[in-house]
Amino acid sequence: MPKPVVGVIRWLVALAMPVFIVLLALRIVWNPWYVQWEYGKADFPPDAYGFTNEQRIEYVLQWIDYYNTNTTPEQGLERFMALRLPGTDQPLYSPYEISHMLDVRILTDTLWRVLIVAAVIVVGGLLLLLLRRETRRDGYAALFMGGLISTILLVATILFVLLSWRTFFVALHDVFFPPGTWTFEWESTLIRIFPDRFWFDAGVLLVGGSLVAAILVTLTGYLLGRRARAQGEINAR
Repeated sequence: MPKPVVGVIRWLVALAMPVFIVLLALRIVWNPWYVQWEYGKADFPPDAYGFTNEQRIEYVLQWIDYYNTNTTPEQGLERFMALRLPGTDQPLYSPYEISHMLDVRILTDTLWRVLIVAAVIVVGGLLLLLLRRETRRDGYAALFMGGLISTILLVATILFVLLSWRTFFVALHDVFFPPGTWTFEWESTLIRIFPDRFWFDAGVLLVGGSLVAAILVTLTGYLLGRRARAQGEINAR
């Protein structure tokens, strides 16, 4: 394989690694198990307006199911429009809340497609490099660089979150959604079932898990590369 091609593959793998690690972690967290685990905490804040934890879990799991289906984003929204607040004829969700959740579904569908592309680049690129003896060191270097880049970005994210979670939360939403489309009153259903604590803990789990994975990838690339260099020096003597 020509050296310029090897170099391109190595850098593609390294640059795609942070995207692959973070989105894979997000795909794992964004499932019913996290909802049950989070709401099962003894210190999880209760709803100030009267929802029981069982009701909140049920409502959140309905959205999780909606996000994990293979239907189009517009399909399935009717059931949310038909829901009513317990004991009343008032809609459970306002049109603005449903519109925002539709935006979130469109975003997550896009992220899962990006995850597939990143996975193809990372896994495919590593296979191309590691299966050939002459390019194996480049594969180890790609692992090391990708893990290191991921680690640096995730540490910076953690510092940002610890210094100002609310600023991070707002900035993240403003990147993906038009300003004003994702802010709601405290008594709105979405705020009640997805309080700040829910997202903060999810962020800690997501970034923390991603950081552990990134460090492991970095160490794996470093140790394999060091062993390959040592064997090369022995063979050269």
